[in-house]
Order: sequence, then structure tokens, then C-alpha cells
Amino acid sequence: MEQVPIVKIGQTLFVSIQVELEDQSVLRLQEDLADELATSGARGVIIDITAVEIVDSFIGRMLTMIGSISRLFDAETVIVGMRPAVAITLTELGLSLKGVRTALNAEKGLEILNGRP
Repeated sequence: MEQVPIVKIGQTLFVSIQVELEDQSVLRLQEDLADELATSGARGVIIDITAVEIVDSFIGRMLTMIGSISRLFDAETVIVGMRPAVAITLTELGLSLKGVRTALNAEKGLEILNGRP
């Protein structure tokens, strides 16, 4: 199981998922991100899923859960780089990623976190 790196830049945590997402790696990411939010005081989280080609209901729920965890630490989550097929799959599964914003890319995600439309 590979660990997904979490990089802090300013007040934002960047998570770039470049590995095949398995249930255990998603759970570990959730725990690692909660630890990092608690220790860093970051105000925003950007999760880049550009490399993610396939999602299932478990991964979709975990992305929503990450958004909920972030809010508990007073941080906002933006998912960037979602492929059309992933968006379609999440919709077909009935998952709306409540509490998580989306953007086309990391630059647009930063604009959302910095309060610019």
C-alpha cells in the first residue's frame, strides 16, 4: 500500500493522488490528512484526482468524509482535476460530495480557497 503525500504550502494542504486508490490507502489518507490538519492549522485542502480513472462508492464516500473531517478542523476542501468519467460514475452512484467544492485544476482550486470566484 502506497502512502499518498500531503504537502503544505502556506495555509493549504495539497494532496495529489497518483496511485491506484485501494480501500486501505484511502483510509490511511483520511487519517494522515486529519493528523496534518490538526498539527498544521491549514485553512484549505486541495485534492488533485487528475490521475484517478475509476471510483467506486467507497472512494466516493471517503472523499465526502475527507471534506467533513476538514470542516471539523475549520478548513475547506476542493477536489480538482476530476475526469468526466469519474464525475459520471459519482453521479450514477448517487454521490454528490456534500461539503466538498470542485474546480477544474489546482489554480482554480486555490482561487476558490482564497475567496475569488
